[in-house]
Amino acid sequence: MKQTLQIWLDAARPKTLPLALVSILTGSVLAYSNHHFSFSVAVLAFITATLLQILSNLANDYGDAVKGTDNEARLGPTRAIQSGAITPKTMRQAIIINIIFTVIAGLILVLHALTNWESIVAFLGLGLLAIMAAIAYTVGNKPYGYVGLGDISVFIFFGLLGVAGTFFLHTGIVDVSLALPAIGCGLLAVAVLNINNMRDIENDEQCGKRTVAVRLGQRKAKQYHFLLLGGAMVAFIAYLLLQPAPIWLMLPFLLSALVIYKHGRAVWLAQRPADIAPMMPIVVKCSLLTNLLFTGVVIAQTLVS
Repeated sequence: MKQTLQIWLDAARPKTLPLALVSILTGSVLAYSNHHFSFSVAVLAFITATLLQILSNLANDYGDAVKGTDNEARLGPTRAIQSGAITPKTMRQAIIINIIFTVIAGLILVLHALTNWESIVAFLGLGLLAIMAAIAYTVGNKPYGYVGLGDISVFIFFGLLGVAGTFFLHTGIVDVSLALPAIGCGLLAVAVLNINNMRDIENDEQCGKRTVAVRLGQRKAKQYHFLLLGGAMVAFIAYLLLQPAPIWLMLPFLLSALVIYKHGRAVWLAQRPADIAPMMPIVVKCSLLTNLLFTGVVIAQTLVS
């Protein structure tokens, strides 16, 4: 029983869960800074986002295994179906169960947070779209992850919709100023995906998986990575500078620039895809730390102003 639980825990890829949670955290803290915050909404949003991320991971495991992309040449961690620990049939059943739990959690969240039926219908539609996007990334005859559209999807769901959607669930307000932190959050999420794709660039190309990294090539993919990291920092800093609070309050956030720089330099010096592989947990930590420092500064600015 313990071994079975460990197998499914590994399949869920818990190390990737911060990607979904940081956008919820950022949106919730921004709602707090707007003097609208609900603890229950935040918890329900965390649960729903976690289930969506797990769904995406399970579907990705299934889709890449069926298409033969997960093979011995792949540099990333061995996945559940690839290792033989879980059969494709069992994984399909797990995906269906996960969808059911995700729908239930999403319904509870939306009906608890919103009272306007137009908003409820809109969020239910976005929720179904998120479920479809999580599955269609690698599953189906024409998965969009295989034609290089994964970056756009991650930017939208882990950035724009993740941050702005969470903010709206707390406040019922659409605020254009949220575009900056939403962009920052989304760009960092794409940076995580880009490291994943640079690591697997050779195997993906051989298997016909045309990610952005495959399309650009290793050198330009590194340059693209710098743009993602730099763009995220500019977006976060611009938002903080626009707030009516003492500028010195944002100084702690600049610590993330040091971490981002160190990571970016390591990426640039990497010579082979195998050198990129150890950077996956590092870029996740960069994203998590940057968002945590940003939200910490936002809270400090709120308390002072």
